Amino acid sequence: MKKLLITLLCCIPFLLQAQQPKFGPAPSKSESKLKTWSKQQLKFATFYTAVTGNNSLADISVYSINPTTGILEEEVVSTPFDYTIAFGVRKIARLDYENRKNVFYNGTETSVSDAATVGNVEGLEYLFEFDYKRQQGSKFVDQQHFLRYVHDHWILKVEYVQDGFADLRYFESSQRYRYNIAKEFSLNVGLVQRFSEPYGFDPLSDLAGADFTNIAIDQGYGTNFEGEWLDPNGNVVAENNIVWNAVALPNVLNEYVDQERSLLPYQWNHSLVLGYDYYHYTKKFWLHSWASVLPLHVSAKNEYSYTNFVDGNTWFDYTGGLILGWQVNKRLGLFSEGKYHKYWNRAWHDFSVGFNYRII
Repeated sequence: MKKLLITLLCCIPFLLQAQQPKFGPAPSKSESKLKTWSKQQLKFATFYTAVTGNNSLADISVYSINPTTGILEEEVVSTPFDYTIAFGVRKIARLDYENRKNVFYNGTETSVSDAATVGNVEGLEYLFEFDYKRQQGSKFVDQQHFLRYVHDHWILKVEYVQDGFADLRYFESSQRYRYNIAKEFSLNVGLVQRFSEPYGFDPLSDLAGADFTNIAIDQGYGTNFEGEWLDPNGNVVAENNIVWNAVALPNVLNEYVDQERSLLPYQWNHSLVLGYDYYHYTKKFWLHSWASVLPLHVSAKNEYSYTNFVDGNTWFDYTGGLILGWQVNKRLGLFSEGKYHKYWNRAWHDFSVGFNYRII
């Protein structure tokens, strides 16, 4: 359903921009205004698609002793090359301290400032990107979509993020009143709607021993006459019971838990949000900082809601970012940037810090 909505959002501008028929009734004033508005929103936007790739891990030799013959065996583990297939459209104004890295967009562009509450311009900005990746032999789907509308006195933002490698997925929308204390500094307050994974659900909590193997059998796993364990496609996943219990069965149980959890609906959270944005820029020094705190939440009565998991409605979720640049002199420059999230007792972050010294 979400993919369908995202596809519709991407297609609507094309429909609105389509030329009027050469013959037929003239467009109404409302249609003309809508067409003009859609053209304005598409102006400076970029649609892109790209395929990128690079080498992955080097081949590794794994040695083992055959439990039947006692002979040393070697297995070479090869990891296929990494690649990314990206599709997207973006319209995000660069801030004064940002430079365009590449001539063309290829889907690898990331900017800490994209997570800020307020952008560099007033009006509508957006990013819709879908990435299909293979990384270190595993395949993932990454998505990042957001709409942000900044006004002098209010802010609207909708965002959906999926990071397959980090096993991270969340949706967030917010409506905030913005109060400008100074040109560089503003406060905001409003409401946030998010969904989270089900909490407190464990389909294995009441099981033990043979029950685990029965789950695998129900999933289509079984043994042959040689005592090997086979997956539902008939591939050998364990040569004997020792390997089965130590390696294969835990993987099957992990897949089972993920499968059962995916059948549960995501849990909605409605929260109060308080935040600030600060942006100061000169050619020699710039500081961009923002933060949001979610201190109060509406009680959700669902069995697997996080409010039940923590037994209360006043836990603190928060998010923030900092970008700092200082050109100390013609030779030396210092920089630091990063962002941090802590939602539902789970944290994720990225950062970089360092210096540049130019020999003149």
